[in-house]
Amino acid sequence: MKQENQYNLALDKNAANFTPLSPLTFIERAATVYPLHTAVVYGSIRRTWAETYERCRRLASALRNTGVEKGDTVAVMLPNIPAMVEVHFGVPMAGAVLNALNIRLDADAIAFMLKHGEARVLLTDREFSSTIKAAVAQLEQPPLIIDVDDPEFSGGEFIGELEYEDFLQEGLPDFEWRAPEDEWQAISLSYTSGTTGDPKGVVTHHRGAHLNAISHILSWNMSAHPVYLWTLPLFHCNGWCFPWTVAALNGTNVCLRAVRAEAVFDLLKKEKVTHLCGAPIVLNLMAHADEKLKQGIDHQVNVMTAAAAPPPAVLEAMQEMNFNVTHTYGLTETYGPAVVCAWHEQWDSLPITEQAELKSRQGVRYSMLEQLVVADPDTLEAVPHDGETVGEILFRGNIVMKGYLKNPQATQKAFEGGWFHSGDLAVCHKDGYVEIRDRSKDIIISGGENISSIEIEKTLYRHPAVLEAAVVARPDEKWGETPCAFVTLKDTANDINEQELIDWCRDNMAHFKAPKTVIFTPLPKTSTGKIQKFILRQQAQVLST
Repeated sequence: MKQENQYNLALDKNAANFTPLSPLTFIERAATVYPLHTAVVYGSIRRTWAETYERCRRLASALRNTGVEKGDTVAVMLPNIPAMVEVHFGVPMAGAVLNALNIRLDADAIAFMLKHGEARVLLTDREFSSTIKAAVAQLEQPPLIIDVDDPEFSGGEFIGELEYEDFLQEGLPDFEWRAPEDEWQAISLSYTSGTTGDPKGVVTHHRGAHLNAISHILSWNMSAHPVYLWTLPLFHCNGWCFPWTVAALNGTNVCLRAVRAEAVFDLLKKEKVTHLCGAPIVLNLMAHADEKLKQGIDHQVNVMTAAAAPPPAVLEAMQEMNFNVTHTYGLTETYGPAVVCAWHEQWDSLPITEQAELKSRQGVRYSMLEQLVVADPDTLEAVPHDGETVGEILFRGNIVMKGYLKNPQATQKAFEGGWFHSGDLAVCHKDGYVEIRDRSKDIIISGGENISSIEIEKTLYRHPAVLEAAVVARPDEKWGETPCAFVTLKDTANDINEQELIDWCRDNMAHFKAPKTVIFTPLPKTSTGKIQKFILRQQAQVLST
């Protein structure tokens, strides 16, 4: 009989050598090691880590007093204000699951999420009182509503049973919260956009939140005490896990209720902001802001962006302001960014257009992501690293969601073959860097040829008159589908016509890939800055009828 492995004999997990991973430990350490360091800045509010930790403990205690138990859902409808930072700690400290609602959604969508997630408590800002009233009216079992009174906002109405500050006073400042016994315990519920049918509820766990928070530090080369400006909505994938990252680094959260150029640049200078995140729309806002606002920034600002990479003109404008842009990629199902275009020093000497081309690639896996591959979605065989062969991006590792709430069919489909299927089509370059070519639903099939909408968009962005561009399929009797481009021009470019942009594309890519139609219009976007292509598809459909 084979003897038991010597390394398993009386060498078991115990309280001394094993603790389930959770990002909640980050705030306890910040409050212990740097109790007087500024944790939160907002208007006239400046709170230390000791004060913030106490408020989070009070919140957890108050929630438990209302009957919230392990596994219950606490929903929040809040902008990027201090309370929104606090709920990322206080709610899971109570053992509950945080459901951060998209503040731009209508009452019907919010009602669906509150019902589907079975929210026990709802914290809401006065700005959204009318939406919440209409949503709650649709529920048979409405949650306990707590109003959050933001002194920086006037308007709306109080619709809850208590105000947030009064609610906190009902909790104990020294509440003895406990980390989860199982790191697989759910920490957050986030809903996908739901452009087709009801949105799916993405469930994430403490282990993944801990690991991705640390992954940001490694992938972004972050150091202690960052000053982080909240230009990214905190409701979006829990602010990409950055509430926990900032706590881990004993940094400062600079809250921002609404992203406006004047406020952004004022805080950049006043608070000496070192880091911020946002969709390309945020970079566009900053790059095209009034030159007077840009004056006076005498330190480097690190910017993380996801989705489409910034066009060369925007990247150049950011560099002139001493902004260092890092391109990342991920999904709600991967806790936000899980792939980064890791930069190489030798690329610094390349022309700006070549740098932009390199930066447009999604890149390589995060440090805490075990595997990333571009593969045939059916056979799961990896595509050649030739920059040409298209496959689907697949993820595997600890920073992949638990699954979709109450949706086993969608969960099973997403995890077919032991990989998370992203639905994004990409190529893999010789150096192993991944580059998205399209969403599987966005590929245009024209005359039997596959055309990447992203390839056309990148070509349009190189035109000096183009501010924003999105390309979708337009039904065509002869070709089946043809590319239809929706373009927003820069304010200084009013004399550009449709044919000029079509010719530009024909001169810079294969002729059959060039758009057959160009529509000049502002592009519809989600609250996180993503272009809503489903709306553009509907408009393209109308054009063909």
